Amino acid sequence: MKIQEFEKSVKSGWAVLPVLLIAIVGLVSTFVWYMQAYAHTLPKWQVALTVIGALLVFVTWLVFMAGFFTLQPNVSAVLILFGEYSGTVKASGFHWANPLLTKKKVSLRVNNFNSDTLKVNDLQGNPIEVAVIVVWSISNTVQAVFDVEHYESFVTVQSEAALRHLVMGYPYDNYESDTLSLRSGVDEISVHLQKEVQERVSKAGVIVEEARISHLAYAPEIAGAMLQRQQAEAVVAARSRIVDGAVGMVEMALKKLDENKTVELDEERKAAMVSNLLVVLCGDKSAQPIVNAGTLYN
Repeated sequence: MKIQEFEKSVKSGWAVLPVLLIAIVGLVSTFVWYMQAYAHTLPKWQVALTVIGALLVFVTWLVFMAGFFTLQPNVSAVLILFGEYSGTVKASGFHWANPLLTKKKVSLRVNNFNSDTLKVNDLQGNPIEVAVIVVWSISNTVQAVFDVEHYESFVTVQSEAALRHLVMGYPYDNYESDTLSLRSGVDEISVHLQKEVQERVSKAGVIVEEARISHLAYAPEIAGAMLQRQQAEAVVAARSRIVDGAVGMVEMALKKLDENKTVELDEERKAAMVSNLLVVLCGDKSAQPIVNAGTLYN
């Protein structure tokens, strides 16, 4: 049966403290007066019983004093009586409650978890190093206390497990297509990571405010080779764009010449023009102009 969280109202410690102080002063005064007035006339067994009774009253007073506790802002106390949930105190301040209640404090503040660097294989099987940062807080104190053993450790383990599972579903990078990758799709990956971490830690009453990859790199043993591969893929991708643009410009130039009737070109002249334009547009060095005094047919 799932336990529902509810807020419990307890007595102010400042209202109970004077009562207990007055009580102990009165009891001590009464005991001292009694012993001074009657101790020498009473039998020893009555004196012994009086002392034992006074000690029991003092122990009871100490037990009542154990009912005081304080809560700072954004800190709650889960009250447990003999293993049964008795409510949650969320109001900050100085309080007093049944001294037999166990008061387990739970922080409601926002926490940051920074994982260690993990070595995981991405979708393409490349070993990479990743780390995650998770911003989280407790929203349900009952689940945090009763549904998991240690909610902080639970968040740590589940966050790292979610990161490993996510990384295995995406490539580190992808220059050949628009496929989502860990390196290029930072925002989308963060959204997916936050969702997966939230699903894993919700049973502990945890709300994930943010989750993102804080470190991403190839593993040292393949870092050099992968850097060369990235550079090569970047060059190929850049050249592909240059060629596409150059072909488009050539087509536009030929179309304009044909529409405006600027010059009549036969197929051989068009081929020469296309060749020259592509050389100029696709070359990685500045073109060297050459003045041709002849014709294509000489």
